[in-house]
Amino acid sequence: MSLNRNEKAAVVTDVSAQAARSQTLAVAEYRGLTVAHMDALRRQARDKGVYLHVLKNTLARRAVAGTPFEVASEVMVGPLIYGFSEDAVAAAKVITDFAKTNDKLIIKGGAFAGKALDANGVKALAAIPSREVLISQVAGLLKSPIQRMAGVLAALAEQRGGGAVAEEAPAAA
Repeated sequence: MSLNRNEKAAVVTDVSAQAARSQTLAVAEYRGLTVAHMDALRRQARDKGVYLHVLKNTLARRAVAGTPFEVASEVMVGPLIYGFSEDAVAAAKVITDFAKTNDKLIIKGGAFAGKALDANGVKALAAIPSREVLISQVAGLLKSPIQRMAGVLAALAEQRGGGAVAEEAPAAA
């Protein structure tokens, strides 16, 4: 189904707006995937907040022109599905995870932070934990010294007889 000029302009505008909000672009060749597989991939992408669409390569190139994703123009050849995500790893993770279970989806490349990524770069980006996991790891690291200090103070209090530290604390104040 061919698009008229106005429809093409609308597609370019939509993809440009999505690219402006996104941090990552992941591109994969979908040749040989069934409709059921494509639906499953789209469902996973939707659940992770990834904008995943099949686009004409010329329209995709126009949409990313002047954005940090312009560096990925070299891989925009063939039947491709484009995944944009605001989360730095979501698009790469969705496409990489799906490619592990379905050998018909071939990762071609992408872009992150103005740098072009090859297939291995997209896989490496997908291996990074998500933002939520990283935040929880940092919170755990910040909580750890406090827990250790509390443990040391509790051990000192127990060693001194338990009540001695509690009695000295109000006197010091």
